[in-house]
Amino acid sequence: MTGQDPAQDAVVIDTSKPHPARMYDWYLGGKDNYPVDEEMGRQMLALDPRVPVMARVNRAFMHRATRWLAHNGVRQFLDIGTGIPTEPNLHQIAQRITPEARVVYCDNDPIVLAHAAALLRSTPEGATEYLQADVRDPAAIVEGARKVLDFSRPVALSLVALLHFVSDEDGAHDLVGRLLSELPSGSYLVMTHATADFTPEESAAATEKLKAAGVTLALRSREEFARFFDGLDLVDPGVEVVHKWHPELGEPVPGQDDGVIPGYGAVGRKG
Repeated sequence: MTGQDPAQDAVVIDTSKPHPARMYDWYLGGKDNYPVDEEMGRQMLALDPRVPVMARVNRAFMHRATRWLAHNGVRQFLDIGTGIPTEPNLHQIAQRITPEARVVYCDNDPIVLAHAAALLRSTPEGATEYLQADVRDPAAIVEGARKVLDFSRPVALSLVALLHFVSDEDGAHDLVGRLLSELPSGSYLVMTHATADFTPEESAAATEKLKAAGVTLALRSREEFARFFDGLDLVDPGVEVVHKWHPELGEPVPGQDDGVIPGYGAVGRKG
């Protein structure tokens, strides 16, 4: 982990409204969240008690996808919307398989920065860095990532449980397209995304509650999610319910089979 930009140290944590990264931490049983995050988390639980399982299922998908990519020759990872570090992190999964892997994490919540320097430790052969930036500013992300990653070689772009917080009005598909346009042939897009396909009433209520708290929740259908992979070659089995994507690459999450987990996952290769 290299030194941080002094400008990043001046950021202030806003505890007046919930933040997805801190809510996710609360769902996972972490301590790096605030009462406002717990309160909104409990409201989400009242609507759908499977939310903590969904959080763990998304993280388990990231572990499996990272293993698959590392075993298939990927040595560079750009993880946007990384959330508060929870072991094992992406770089630990990748570097156990290929110690020379280079990983750049990116998130827009200052509390993530507060923990990144202490927790995101790389192997001596590889590299791990953290950027304080928002997915809505892809130019800044690419500029920072280029200091660690070689953009002439394949990069795995990881957007796990992130894009459902970016609306179509904010140009979610264009943002993904702009990020992919900077990556060379042989790179990958790794994504999971919540959906209302299976729980329309609960999902509509959750969207309204989060909207009232200042958090966007843009749930997308299977077809809308698949659009993010237009022009890419989908890794088998293609778009799948999250916990059914290559389950052999990891341990099952307790509770994941209690009904359908309302989210999709996929990995696509840029030709």
